[in-house]
Amino acid sequence: MEQVTDAAQQSADTEDATEGSDNAEPGQSFEPAARGLLSRWFGGRSSADESQIEQSHPPAPVPPPGLGNLRRMRVGDVAIPKVEIEAVPVTISRDELVQKFREHGYSRLPVFKETLDTPLGLVHLKDLALEYGFGSGNGRFNLRKLIRPLLYVPPSMPIGVLLQKMQVQRIHMALVIDEYGGVDGLLTLEDLIEQVIGEIEDEHDETDDGYWREEKPGQWIVQARAPVHEFESVTGIRLADAEADDEIDSMGGLLFMQLGRVPARGEVVVTENGVEYEVIDADPRRIKRLRVRLPGVAAAE
Repeated sequence: MEQVTDAAQQSADTEDATEGSDNAEPGQSFEPAARGLLSRWFGGRSSADESQIEQSHPPAPVPPPGLGNLRRMRVGDVAIPKVEIEAVPVTISRDELVQKFREHGYSRLPVFKETLDTPLGLVHLKDLALEYGFGSGNGRFNLRKLIRPLLYVPPSMPIGVLLQKMQVQRIHMALVIDEYGGVDGLLTLEDLIEQVIGEIEDEHDETDDGYWREEKPGQWIVQARAPVHEFESVTGIRLADAEADDEIDSMGGLLFMQLGRVPARGEVVVTENGVEYEVIDADPRRIKRLRVRLPGVAAAE
């Protein structure tokens, strides 16, 4: 396991150092991460392998989860775009902050001074609960006391390098900074790990002991990975045409094939057969959950 050549390690160290020095913000250091298990996952490839990796970027279609993504994929491939970032101003009140956590279900939120392009760090739900509790309470609320640091990284950084930095510095959130110093995206430790082992479902994700649940007659909440043919048998309506029948397995894949792209969260798509798809959960790379309305319900609404 430890037999990695000095040349390979020197090459990987040089790449990491160059990546950070070219893209770092003033006052922000990108120190080489400690060598460990993650280093051995992607630190000992040959030059032929590296050439093949460069030629395959950006990936099309989206590569399946696996260790190869640590070197092949870049931060910009995985990050949530700026328009979808949920953040709070440093002047927010305690009640408003609690409501923000409740509304979105996140455990961490970025904190900014005036705009998102002037970030100060992040606030953790645990720190808020321990310091102030969730009752009315007394005492003056000061969000600055709760701010933790976060990482600032360029979009070109390999996700394996960022995973190392998060591991070493014990910081689980990073903001992607563009060439002009503005915020371009956000990603978390969970986003990176999902590129290796697949989607992680926590206690807040809906399971419903299956792939779908019926909200009301003719309207369903459907997991994107739900099998198309099984959902067709439940609803009694044909969703995939004959040409795509053999190529599509999941509901998310069905919608992707019809649009030719990954739809944005909140987007509503009405297909030729009158079925309406509302994207209620998605990231830039994949669809997660849909609201499906059958033709009669969609027309009524």
